[in-house]
Amino acid sequence: MSQQNSFRYLDVVASFFVGILIVSNIASSAKIVDLGISLFSIPLVFDGGTLLFPLAYVLGDVLTEVYGFKTTRRVIWTGFAAMALATLAFFTLGVLPPEGFWEAETGSNAYNAILGGMSYGGIVLASLSAYLAGEFSNAAVLSKLKVMMKGRMLWVRTIGSSLVGEFLDTLIFVLVATVTGVFGWEIFWSLVITNYILKVSIEVLVTPFTYWASGFLKKKENIDTFDWKAGATPLV
Repeated sequence: MSQQNSFRYLDVVASFFVGILIVSNIASSAKIVDLGISLFSIPLVFDGGTLLFPLAYVLGDVLTEVYGFKTTRRVIWTGFAAMALATLAFFTLGVLPPEGFWEAETGSNAYNAILGGMSYGGIVLASLSAYLAGEFSNAAVLSKLKVMMKGRMLWVRTIGSSLVGEFLDTLIFVLVATVTGVFGWEIFWSLVITNYILKVSIEVLVTPFTYWASGFLKKKENIDTFDWKAGATPLV
């Protein structure tokens, strides 16, 4: 049995990671929120997935801190495959002919407005490309910082890596979605600024959980991985 297969909690953390990705992507397509607050005349609006998606970065931090970049890379690609599968499933449902009563009561327009949003064109390209860029940069920066800082000051490493990863994720997602017509250019900066501030703020607020989860897993799994020689590329 390999060491990876002997871990008690890796599959649990990975499952929550993937689940958060799927739910947050549905929420992103479902609703854009406006709390009526502005920053220097820029309305602070955000997509629904912003409230949940940062938790994927938190779990990504925990995975990298405890199990190392190589294991995190595998989980990131698993999440990518799950997102692609969800996209294919919702697209297939969208093109299948509707039942009459359902069409009258709910309708294809309602389906396409919500679930169809994450299965067509721009939103798919935006989600998948932003996810890969953000998650891999976050994991790579955290992995390298852990070696450089010899495992000290976890909060500096998690927040620092998130500043990079969340920025790339937010900018790429909003830019691609706007270029492909999912969002209007009039709310481009509102979405970028608000999503970035909220994502980073949420991760900062849950830093105590990151400390607890990392410490708990290191103790229970009897592991604390330092990527002394490992690379930090998306591919093996």
